[in-house]
Amino acid sequence: MQHPIHSDLVPVSRTEGTTVIASLRGEIDLHNSSELRDTVLSLLTPDVPPKLVLNLGEVPYMDSSGIAVLVEALGRVRRAGGKICLTNLQPRVQSILEIARLNTLFILTSDEQAALAVP
Repeated sequence: MQHPIHSDLVPVSRTEGTTVIASLRGEIDLHNSSELRDTVLSLLTPDVPPKLVLNLGEVPYMDSSGIAVLVEALGRVRRAGGKICLTNLQPRVQSILEIARLNTLFILTSDEQAALAVP
């Protein structure tokens, strides 16, 4: 099921089974992270999905404010017994996650199909 287009940062989101998949686009920083927060959190209400897949293939840069949005979403999904998969990470974004040791909290996959296969 296709969700309505939410924003320039999250132009496409859809549901496959009980998994919500959202594609993010563009640099994510202090200037637009509140828009990302609103959009991502809207995907989690009223029912938090058991699995949220965020495709970051078109995100070349993300600062700490964007990372904070991901961590907040992770907290909500985990409290509901779910998980978040981050997929198609660009090297710069993956490096930021590794430096902050957040690569151990999120499930990182090479593509959406691998994320869908995560139990």
